[in-house]
Amino acid sequence: MKRLTRVLIGFAILSLLLVLAALLWPRPAGVPARAGFAALANDAAGFARAEGPRAFDFPADHGPHPDYQTEWWYYTGNLGTADGRHFGYQLTFFRRALTPPTERQDRPSNWAADQIYMAHFSVTDVAGGRYRAYERFSRGAAGLAGAVSPPYRVWQEDWSAEEIAPGVVRVRAAQGDQSIELVLTDRQGPVLQGDSGYSQKGPDPGNASYYVSQTRLETVGTVQVGDAAYPVTGLSWMDHEFSTSALAPDQVGWDWFALQLDNGSELMVYQVRRADGQVDPFSSGTFITADGRTRRLARDEFSIAVGGTWRSPRSGATYPARWTVTVPALDLTLDVEPYLADQELNVSYAYWEGAVRLRGQRAGAVVNGSGYVELTGYAGSMQGQF
Repeated sequence: MKRLTRVLIGFAILSLLLVLAALLWPRPAGVPARAGFAALANDAAGFARAEGPRAFDFPADHGPHPDYQTEWWYYTGNLGTADGRHFGYQLTFFRRALTPPTERQDRPSNWAADQIYMAHFSVTDVAGGRYRAYERFSRGAAGLAGAVSPPYRVWQEDWSAEEIAPGVVRVRAAQGDQSIELVLTDRQGPVLQGDSGYSQKGPDPGNASYYVSQTRLETVGTVQVGDAAYPVTGLSWMDHEFSTSALAPDQVGWDWFALQLDNGSELMVYQVRRADGQVDPFSSGTFITADGRTRRLARDEFSIAVGGTWRSPRSGATYPARWTVTVPALDLTLDVEPYLADQELNVSYAYWEGAVRLRGQRAGAVVNGSGYVELTGYAGSMQGQF
């Protein structure tokens, strides 16, 4: 909460940010429900909606889309030292519009804001058996937080992701006794999820997002934990979504997988869970080959079987803790397990987001790799949140 005081002007702003801090807007991989900004502007009137495929223009579209109510930039990665010490990290920036574009006014104050930002930062230290996560809120004014492009940059105070060369982004974050400073080079190019970047989440018109990933970001830099700084290399993944949407009435949460295989391919799948325990038919995925070709996966083309659970001592939630992901048409089977069981972000809204390792087979050949998994709705339904 101490971060909030940096952006307070008067009791009205204090009240607003206290409401924000009591909620969460966690990241879906494909499902644009976020609880953190639910109290700000649930009325979607006046905002643009994702209603079908659109043309993308990069690098401009890596930046903000303020005509849409909600947007996020989501970095995760698995990194290692020369002697084999493993780290995972998450750095996510969320934007929420306070007013629709037609109601915005030019105001002389540098503190005036029509956008609010939230960010999450976590580091998993496998050898140290340690996971730490932090959260911040800021208004999109006075230089505290924002997003621009080109050149692409998104930031919240001193946490940032910024383009330093075409296809190269530097990410920085520090809090407590942990920090990251990493350079990410895109080896795959933007991957348009769903139907050419149009990712439908439910049956209602506009219940969709525009969803772009960078699935193979070669990463080099430094992770600091405690008093030690570790030179690291590895792979990162970035998801960027923007929309004006919400979960359907019977959708309560999701399980999202971003998996990077050592044969150069990637797999993204997510399943939306319904209140009756079934998997929603709007669950989907994408397989990306080593040469960048993509194959869309419908709900009935993959399965996710749970092989174990873990119970949080803080939230009391019970999360899946091992999985087998199968894509029969690709002759692909992957066993997935967390590097650490406890990778729960117990912030405004508890959810699990963690580094995972994988091993399996593709067309008879052994494949290994790593990735990230996100689990929401286990510590309380995500229904009605955004």
